[in-house]
Amino acid sequence: MSGDGTTAEDDPLQTAVWRLRSRACWVDAAALLTPATPQAALQRASLMVERCLYTEAGWEDAEDALRTAEALAHTDDERGAAACERGYLAYAATLLQVRDRADEARAALGRAAALIAPGAPGRPLLDFRRGLIAENLTHSPQAARAAYRRAHAGATAHADPLLLSATWRHLAGLALREGELTEARHGFAESLRIREELGYLVGTAPALVSLADTETEPEAARLREEARRLFRLLGGVPTWLAHRLVPPEEGAATA
Repeated sequence: MSGDGTTAEDDPLQTAVWRLRSRACWVDAAALLTPATPQAALQRASLMVERCLYTEAGWEDAEDALRTAEALAHTDDERGAAACERGYLAYAATLLQVRDRADEARAALGRAAALIAPGAPGRPLLDFRRGLIAENLTHSPQAARAAYRRAHAGATAHADPLLLSATWRHLAGLALREGELTEARHGFAESLRIREELGYLVGTAPALVSLADTETEPEAARLREEARRLFRLLGGVPTWLAHRLVPPEEGAATA
C-alpha cells in the first residue's frame, strides 16, 4: 500500500482523490493534484506507483512522477519518502516479473531508512515495504514478520488504517504458511473489515480471497464469488488476482 487511506480533516480535494483511488481510478486521482509542492508531487507519484502494482501497466508514468517528486524533495523526510516510493516501484517491477530490479529496491529502501527517522510518520510504511522485500524477494519470513510487526505497531500509533489492513493481511499470510489457521483467519478478517470500512474497493477483492483460503464451504465459495463480483466491477483489477478467481467449472474444464 501507498499512503494512509484517510482524508485530512475532510479536505474536499483529498476526499475526491481517495474516492477515485479506491475505485482503481489512479490516473484520474493524480490529475487532481498539481505537483507544485513536495507533498503533492509525492502523493501523485504514490498513486502512479500503486497503479503499476495493481494493473501491471503505467510504468513510464510512474517513473516520470517519481522524478518530479525526487526533484522537489528538500528535507530528509521528503527525500526519504521519495526513496521509499522508488524502492516500492522497483519491488513491484521485480515481483510482477516486468524487470529484475531487486537490487534497486533494496538500495532505495536502504536510503529511505537512513533519511526517515525512527518514530516519524513515514517510518511504518517503510518498515512494511522492507517486510515485503524480505518475504517475497529475499524469502526470509522471520525478517518479514519482524518488519511487519514494526509496521503494525507504527500504523496503530499513527492511526493509519489502510496500512494497518496491509500489516494484518501479510502477518496472516505468514501465519497461514505455518499452518496457524486460527491466527490467519483472524488477521485476514481484520484486514477485510478495515478495507470495507474505508471503502477501499480495489483492495477488497484480494482480502476476500485471502479470507476464503481459511474458511470451509459454503462460506469460502461465498467470499470468492463476492471477490469475483468486485473484480468484474473494477474492470479486472488487480490483474494478478485473475487466476485466483477462475470459477470451479472453468478450472476443471481447462485442467
